[in-house]
Amino acid sequence: MKCNKDDVQAVEQAKNNFADLKERGESAIGSDALALLDTLLTTEEIMESNLRVALIGEIIKARQEKGISQRQLGELSGVRQPIIARMEKGITSPQLDTVLKILAPLGKTLAIVPLEGV
Repeated sequence: MKCNKDDVQAVEQAKNNFADLKERGESAIGSDALALLDTLLTTEEIMESNLRVALIGEIIKARQEKGISQRQLGELSGVRQPIIARMEKGITSPQLDTVLKILAPLGKTLAIVPLEGV
């Protein structure tokens, strides 16, 4: 299941709200749906989604800091503008080579660093 940062935050907020209701001894409509979401989203999926959102966010930020449009980035990188648009909207998950092609004209690269708290 693909999810973006907003989806993950909404699920976490719903879980927190449900936990609060349970603490107060109240029931919630949809509590079964929250239990279902727990079975759909694993910790790994949430971490993967957060990483994807952070990466795409950095690409968008770098593009905007350079003052270039998606079309211009496409011309510089060789990646078609519609692909860049879908990637920035979170509709598609880009291949590694696509990310690298896009990062180069932005003066960026990928780095492998330790995960925090692991």
